[in-house]
Amino acid sequence: MIEQFVKEALAEDVGRGDLYALVEPAVPASAKIIAKSDGVVAGQKYIDVLAKLENFSIQWLKSDRQSFHSGETIAVLEADSHTLLRCERTVLDMLLHASSIATLTRRYVAITEPYKVKLLDTRKTRPLLRIFEKYATRCGGAVNHRMGLDDSLMIKDTHLKTIQNLQSYIENARKVIPFTAKIEVEADTLFIAQEAMQAQADIVMCDNMTPAQVEEVVAFRNENYPHILLEASGNISLETIESYAKTGVDAISSGSLVHQANWIDLSMKMD
Repeated sequence: MIEQFVKEALAEDVGRGDLYALVEPAVPASAKIIAKSDGVVAGQKYIDVLAKLENFSIQWLKSDRQSFHSGETIAVLEADSHTLLRCERTVLDMLLHASSIATLTRRYVAITEPYKVKLLDTRKTRPLLRIFEKYATRCGGAVNHRMGLDDSLMIKDTHLKTIQNLQSYIENARKVIPFTAKIEVEADTLFIAQEAMQAQADIVMCDNMTPAQVEEVVAFRNENYPHILLEASGNISLETIESYAKTGVDAISSGSLVHQANWIDLSMKMD
């Protein structure tokens, strides 16, 4: 899957061929990827595949998950000049995209980590980039939430509109879904959260609740259903996440890890 992604990314940029190569002959060359801002590396796994496909060598001075500072060299590439120049933009775009997500994610993790709360990503990813972007959040220190509709059963508010009896639905679902699949119910009020716990959901998501409302759910869970996991979600930002981490939930999910990540500054310089 990674190889196909990398091939398509390169093909998008190269098109029918690099016109530069029609003019100048290839010569032995090397290049450095240099950081022009601080960040966290993500994308190494994909670029290593590109290096193998295009036959260039790459020495990583900073690896996935490692922090870097402006002015540092992240990697050194060697090949003929045609190869390096043909692959330059694809290398940088993959590294920039993934590292920017990892960099923002690390800022969130720095806030949640002292409270022993897991930071989760969401399915709010760009179409066809879910695996790539969720890989990037992992490099930043987050834990992946479900990858798609097939790896756990989440009952959202839209689903609840079609369900007459939640307890009966969950009982029937246990007979149908895979044995290892969890059931999560989205709740935007204490009443719905209580109903979900009484129906024996595995996870209850406190959606768009205030920290005070989440604390009420946590208190009810701790007293009555301590085995059920609680997740907070909905419009959670760098400014508000600590107030949710303090509530006692097990995890916090945020789509902002991906859709609010601003690109950091990296460049490739030929020696």
